[in-house]
Amino acid sequence: MAENLWPPNSDPRNVENRRLEIVKEALRQSESCLWTSTMLFTWLRLVRLQHKAVILLPIILTGLVGFSYIKEWVPAWGVALMAFVSTLIPSIAEALDIQTHVDELKRLAAEYKALQDRFRRLARITALGDVDEAEKELAELMDRLDAARSSSITPPQRYFESARRQIEGGHYDFAVDLQTGETPSGKSRSK
Repeated sequence: MAENLWPPNSDPRNVENRRLEIVKEALRQSESCLWTSTMLFTWLRLVRLQHKAVILLPIILTGLVGFSYIKEWVPAWGVALMAFVSTLIPSIAEALDIQTHVDELKRLAAEYKALQDRFRRLARITALGDVDEAEKELAELMDRLDAARSSSITPPQRYFESARRQIEGGHYDFAVDLQTGETPSGKSRSK
């Protein structure tokens, strides 16, 4: 029986098919990371605002309750309610672990944004060179993506809708992409 003397990847069509599949997968993952990072950054804005409110609201309420003039304008039950709420807010914030959410969202949003850029670079630059090296980098990036996904943070649906409006509205289109007709949203745009 004849022995195959050709190396497994010597067929130029096979190499080009692999290159094309690497490029397509890298662009797919880049787009996925764009959507996810956009959702997370949008959600992060609200969580940061909530975090600030949790810190400031008890201070403001306690200060208001301490003013003797407030008792002339607000009934006694209103003053008591403000005092109660001012002591309740920190406990609720602690139970909801808001600070952890801020830190986790910051970390994940930055990781997805970095992965978006790395996948795009892989598709546009690295894959043009050695296909084996590009495949190895794709595997490494997919491992990083799996690690980021393992946290399983799920933004509420309204942040997906907000991300869609931002991306499809062209907020993440760069001038250089517009000149070549390529945009992160996948839509061709004319000048």
